[in-house]
Amino acid sequence: MAKIIPFKAVRPTRDKVSLLAARSYESYTAMQVESRLRDNPFSFLHIVNPGYKYQKEISGEERYGLVRNRYQEFKEDGIFMQDEKPSFYIYKIVNRDGRKFHGIVAAASVQDYEDDVIKKHEDTLEFREVIFKEYLKTVGFNAEAVLLTYPDNDKLGAIISEIMQTRPEYEFTTTYRDTHYLWNVDESALLEKIQKIYAEMPALYIADGHHRSASSYLLAKDLKVENPQHTGDEPYNYFMSFLIPESDLKIYEFNRLIKDLNGMTKEEFLIKLDEYFRIENRGMDYYKPSKLHHFSMYLDGEFYSLYLRKTKYQINNALDALDTHILYVTILKPLLGIEDLRNDQRIEYAHGKKDLAYVKTVVDSGTFAVGFGLVPVTTAELRQIADEGLKMPPKSTYIEPKLRSGVTVYEF
Repeated sequence: MAKIIPFKAVRPTRDKVSLLAARSYESYTAMQVESRLRDNPFSFLHIVNPGYKYQKEISGEERYGLVRNRYQEFKEDGIFMQDEKPSFYIYKIVNRDGRKFHGIVAAASVQDYEDDVIKKHEDTLEFREVIFKEYLKTVGFNAEAVLLTYPDNDKLGAIISEIMQTRPEYEFTTTYRDTHYLWNVDESALLEKIQKIYAEMPALYIADGHHRSASSYLLAKDLKVENPQHTGDEPYNYFMSFLIPESDLKIYEFNRLIKDLNGMTKEEFLIKLDEYFRIENRGMDYYKPSKLHHFSMYLDGEFYSLYLRKTKYQINNALDALDTHILYVTILKPLLGIEDLRNDQRIEYAHGKKDLAYVKTVVDSGTFAVGFGLVPVTTAELRQIADEGLKMPPKSTYIEPKLRSGVTVYEF
């Protein structure tokens, strides 16, 4: 049974939301960050980049304390307000391509995370978990929701659709031409109805935010030890999540870019590939795979299609069938010598929103020797990996939607 609860969000006033909402800090270039900090005093980037006020790069614990200070200043100045009643927040995004995403912002249980009711499909890096845990512990709030998903539910879909017929609390369009909507739901009977529907779900699945959820779990463990009056109902026992149906997820592939052929010539490499793949030279024709176990390769000015020889490769579980894993165990590790997919400096990743033209450009430039294209992971594959307790290789999925930071803030 999945447990989610409403919470009293801290959020921007209606007149400031479009100015305050920001993408994840890492998604901006240095020039973009500079222009937003210079020209927009209400941007959430001022909170997460507090050194700008002093024209100084600040990191570590000193930065965490200043983030907390900037956040408090935004509250003191009336840029942020807090809802009086615990609420669920219906959130809808219509992107520039017309694709729609909708779901519920709520607080999810760290106990569910520990008990594997909230299921994971990716490994995390311990040092990143610890760093973000310490950050959360100092600042006392979470402004980026973990993206959770679940199989489509007609009852929940009907409730959300009915609410979205009313006037939203927020409606704003970003410079990326995505339009965001938010509805505040605080009627007690409706809150209970929504909670009951989630309680009937055997599991929720992390789509995006494995490190954020892991850090929230570690924080809850620390604060539980430090609190002799711990009851389990404290805000630190939950973390902010955006829960959306599986059909709303948009999953892109992550293409692989390798800097060299591990000492092999092009001809030697192709001969070794032939053991596991049927290879066809496509010349200058852009080849983008459309089926599982089909791959594209760009090498020395030409595209190739690689079809897995199924008689050669054995599939025993959901991970064995995953294309990112197949590429790793048949090419990246044995042929190109890349064992550590997270830390090896010879491999980089380009998500599928950067098309094969990007792969071709960076290989032609000499920055990389070879690029591989894959088909996106499906929601069914994601769910099966999680259900079997397995973990995908890093950078297996690039998932939308991406919420804006600061639209709802969860305090603990």
